[in-house]
Amino acid sequence: MKRKFFAPLFILLVLLSDKICADVPDSVYLFIYNSAPRAGLQLAYSADRQRWIEIGRQTAFISSDFGSWGRTGKNMYNPTMCQLPDGSWVCVFSVGEGGNQFAVAYAYDLGRWRPQEYPFMEGVGSCLAPVVSYNSNDGKYKVVFRTIEGGVYVTYSDDLYHFTSPQSISSEDYPNVYESVWLNGIKTEGQVLRVSYDDVKVALDAAVMKMYWADLNGEVASDNSWRFKDLQPVEADITIDASRTKKISDKLIGIFFEDINYSADGGLYAELVQNRDFEYNHRDNGAWNAQTSWLLEGAGATWEVLTDDPIHKNNAHYVALDVLNADDVALVNEGFDGIAVKKGEKYDFSVFARQLSGKGGKLKVELVADGNVIALTTVKAPSKEWKKLTAILRAETDAKNAVLKIVPMGVGKVALDMVSLFPQNTFKGHKNGLRADLAQVLADLNPKFMRFPGGCLVHGNGLANIYNWKETIGPLESRVAQPNIWGYHQSKGLGFYEYFQFCEDLGMEPLPVLAAGVSCQNSSRGGAGQQGGIPMDKMDEYVQDVLDLVEWANGDAKTTVWGKKRAEQGHPEPFNLKYLGIGNEDLISETFKERYLMLINAVSEKYPDIIICGTAGPWSEGSDYEEGWRLADKYEIDMIDEHYYQSPGWFINHYDYYDSYDRNGSKVYLGEYAAHAGGRPSNIETALCEALHICGMERNGDVVAMASYAPLLAKEGRTQWRPDLIYFNNTDINLTVNYYVQKLCGNFCGDEYMASEFSLNQQTKGVRERVAISTVRSTSTGKVYIKLVNLLDHAVSAKLNLESLWDVFDYPEDIDGKVHLLTGSWDETKATPKDSDIKVGKCLNYELPAYSLSVIEL
Repeated sequence: MKRKFFAPLFILLVLLSDKICADVPDSVYLFIYNSAPRAGLQLAYSADRQRWIEIGRQTAFISSDFGSWGRTGKNMYNPTMCQLPDGSWVCVFSVGEGGNQFAVAYAYDLGRWRPQEYPFMEGVGSCLAPVVSYNSNDGKYKVVFRTIEGGVYVTYSDDLYHFTSPQSISSEDYPNVYESVWLNGIKTEGQVLRVSYDDVKVALDAAVMKMYWADLNGEVASDNSWRFKDLQPVEADITIDASRTKKISDKLIGIFFEDINYSADGGLYAELVQNRDFEYNHRDNGAWNAQTSWLLEGAGATWEVLTDDPIHKNNAHYVALDVLNADDVALVNEGFDGIAVKKGEKYDFSVFARQLSGKGGKLKVELVADGNVIALTTVKAPSKEWKKLTAILRAETDAKNAVLKIVPMGVGKVALDMVSLFPQNTFKGHKNGLRADLAQVLADLNPKFMRFPGGCLVHGNGLANIYNWKETIGPLESRVAQPNIWGYHQSKGLGFYEYFQFCEDLGMEPLPVLAAGVSCQNSSRGGAGQQGGIPMDKMDEYVQDVLDLVEWANGDAKTTVWGKKRAEQGHPEPFNLKYLGIGNEDLISETFKERYLMLINAVSEKYPDIIICGTAGPWSEGSDYEEGWRLADKYEIDMIDEHYYQSPGWFINHYDYYDSYDRNGSKVYLGEYAAHAGGRPSNIETALCEALHICGMERNGDVVAMASYAPLLAKEGRTQWRPDLIYFNNTDINLTVNYYVQKLCGNFCGDEYMASEFSLNQQTKGVRERVAISTVRSTSTGKVYIKLVNLLDHAVSAKLNLESLWDVFDYPEDIDGKVHLLTGSWDETKATPKDSDIKVGKCLNYELPAYSLSVIEL
């Protein structure tokens, strides 16, 4: 375990009170049930089997992690348990009527559970009401279950992972362990076991701790007016000790890019034509097909989608126009919510075309806005073979919602594919590049690394949807389009070459992340809708794909196969890849571990200098987190990717989250985090919670190597997730308050941390947790940055003792500095940083405004 929580004394007394004050029996009855499919495993106990006491207020000791989010997923039915001779526990439950799997969970005790497994029962259509038992004579686990057809089957296991093929048995041999009890006035069905009171006490303690932390994590800024209504003026004495320093990560603040919220196509990727390759289909979105976003104007032609003799086997679909009257036809593309162009700027048009029959003729290409042609060009007539035709359009006026029209100027049947309109003004002027303004606001963050391409996008929606980096390089017409797990389409125009190029442009370390040989445990495709593993007889091929990525990024352009492919795309020099991520928010199941360790071992053996970043699942605590870190410790994995989206109260009351982490263990990459308040706003409260956490990460920068807010980008009107760091439409960009926190911390950072001590004159509960300081120094520039966070609704008058800076660095009497201040009311969404000059001496009196982040730059 990486983290331990210590409750205040009064909480410990509550936990012990029933032992101290009550004459409790040595053994009691334990009731195992779940009141609703989404309620999880619930427990109650009784001394007399009549009066039942709920353990926790509807506490879920484990929740089903089976299936996708939605009406039919994450459900639990009919849990049963058995206790093993060593005091540990096994729980099984049904996950629904739709598949031939049940769930298995193992617990060290009733408060500490390990990740769930979902064994397949071949030859049956369902697994209902499973009952588990253990035979201590032969060490075997036995599970008996029913099927929807009324059959009864038994299966055995030695390890709770590998199970025997189910065998049909008599219905009379089904162990009906279920009974009904009255719980809180409701007749409830479940299983009753006789257990030691000490076992129940563990569950009681766990439930109390959950409730305790739930109360703390529920604290919000809107309650501060009464929480601190009697608070007297707050004063802080702060001493910075420049003689007590430690080396910290110089890559702490970076970015994480995932194609969610239309971040790539229609977003950062500068292509203006939607469905340019006619590869949209119902798997992307149930309402889509190959003609989505295209219209055929006029009665002078018909059109159809064909697949014979395409330009490339990976781009199977193209459109064929059968033109009878060239004066009355146009193929129209509406772009991504319209096509935005700027007056005087040039746009590269291209299309693959082939004349299938008839004489044909040139193609006229227009940009049309509000019925007016604002740009016009022509391309030469297609030939009988596929050929790429190009032209340049120059916009005569600004337009937000233009459309692209392709007008055949001859009759006959013409085939079109890969229709593209690209601004010449891309970031750094790259062909097939990035939208310049969006890329620039990312550059302004001064990120030290970029993780890509996901996120859940990496391990995809079922095994067939796992992201394959090899399908994202090479000519655009050869790349493999793919449904996006977030419910739309990936053209793969923004692929690994473009990601690495962007990292190079910004001086960021590339951190590509690949699936760990399993699909997302929230998948709706593959198996019965649960985490699926690549078959083991296919894993060698997948392992080689991962190794080939390192060769593609770093291999010699003349002597390696994949290095040559990189050079052919235009980059003969290596990309100098140092980091590689394996896995993303995975259920740390046996299926996962088998493949994950296989990949880690293969990369470590062939490329020992590559820093591998593993995963600790999707949460900041719980079974996957614990198991992920256990693997990291056992196999000495270089770095572990943690993810958590938490409430403001969580960030406030976990300001010391990383203080207790092992200094000699795996490094931490906090790959996804954000403060989520009610309604998911981006405001001063959430932004300052993140600033508070960054101060803690800097303080622990010898453990925390990297961190990135998530998600990064969101297109207005096309979001699947909120909040996001940056919102945009086709013409405008909206930078959130949270963006400015990341920008301040990314631009005013260091590689050396200076110790500090501070005391407050007010001891009111919650005050200390809401004030933070971090002092770092850049050894390359000599600059010192003091970050001060105040999440109180009161100003804090601070007296900073900086004398040690003068002792160590021999500053003159007074030095010039700057203050970068971000402040506003707790619910302010439009605040931006303000800069001011400041004179700094050995003693600095500075007032931290209520709800503020101050960065003092020396």
